[in-house]
Amino acid sequence: MRKFSQKIVGLLKKKKIKISFAESCTGGLLSSSITSVSGSSEVFSLGLITYSNQSKLKVLKVPKKLIRKYGSVSKQVCKAMVKNVSKIGKTKMSVSITGIAGPSGGTKKKPVGLVFVGLKKGNKITINKYLFKNRGRIYIQKTTVNKCLGLILRALK
Repeated sequence: MRKFSQKIVGLLKKKKIKISFAESCTGGLLSSSITSVSGSSEVFSLGLITYSNQSKLKVLKVPKKLIRKYGSVSKQVCKAMVKNVSKIGKTKMSVSITGIAGPSGGTKKKPVGLVFVGLKKGNKITINKYLFKNRGRIYIQKTTVNKCLGLILRALK
């Protein structure tokens, strides 16, 4: 994880790109992985932990109808999160994460381990859907962060 983070910070600096994150189920783990790198303040704008639906509505301005219709763990909400954190942070690149880390909270339709990751670079937005093995909360959080770091790295190359 550390090696990826250092590489990302280096590439962001080189390309003069600032990044922002909106995290839910990872609780700031992605932000922490970037801010643990010396010099990251040059490229890291902000990380918002919008864990509750209330914070997604109030802070990220995710439309209430999206959460009502699709649920907070959905492609639609993930997309709204990534678009809005990009506006709030005034960044060229942003990432959003929403998912179910468990051990409870899952359903048949949305099991524990279901995670959506949004990546916005410039005007291009991609939403990735993952279903991680339910090997515990920390496993799902760390695996999600590793996936995010990989996505960021690929987008920067």
